[in-house]
Amino acid sequence: MSNVEWNLERDGFRILPRAVDVTIIDRLLDVFETAFDDDSQSVQARSSKGYVYAARNLLDSIPEVTLVWQKDPMLGLLREVLGDGFGLVRALFFDKPPERTWNLPWHKDTSISVKDNSASSPSFSRPTVKAGVPHVIANDDLLRRILTLRIHLDDVTDENGPLRVIPRSHIASECEGLGVDHAVTIYANAGDVLVMRPLISHSSGASIAGTMRHRRILHLEFAATEKLPDGYQWHDYIRPSII
Repeated sequence: MSNVEWNLERDGFRILPRAVDVTIIDRLLDVFETAFDDDSQSVQARSSKGYVYAARNLLDSIPEVTLVWQKDPMLGLLREVLGDGFGLVRALFFDKPPERTWNLPWHKDTSISVKDNSASSPSFSRPTVKAGVPHVIANDDLLRRILTLRIHLDDVTDENGPLRVIPRSHIASECEGLGVDHAVTIYANAGDVLVMRPLISHSSGASIAGTMRHRRILHLEFAATEKLPDGYQWHDYIRPSII
């Protein structure tokens, strides 16, 4: 990643360096290891050596997930961008363990988790169930009012499959932004936070063969308002406890 100062409104992403103290990162890693020891509902995928490389429903099982973002600079940024009524609506865990790496093709994050996805609505489409939780594809207007924080739990280098984003592709679901030739690789230190809009195009490659590096990410999604159209409800909506 270059030394360009990326702008959230213009480019669709920015970096918060050293936003989470290393002691908190270590605590999160310990908590996740303990929580993932069993085959709880949150664990979506586990490698042959027992590493969890995808988990959902973290809000139900890991209280620390609802607290780690409730301090500056994350809390202040969320209020500045989303307003005072924002809430945490989804939390995911991703890893690329050394012996179970994977590719992520170019895509945008258009799925949200809801309490019930059975009602017909022009705002939502393609109802699915993921790890027992109803999901739908949301329209662009709603997705523009969501902000994602990706907390890096490990240093990210070329070895462990860093994320790539296409600046200015976050305007709409069909927007290509500056194009793939201008994609930016997100390198990070543990504790750095990538702030991004869900409509930004992003991808990642596999880790380099033989690396011993994990690439663990706590992925948190926040919405500007609790109100959804057509009687829909967020599956979770956690307001900050700090006024």
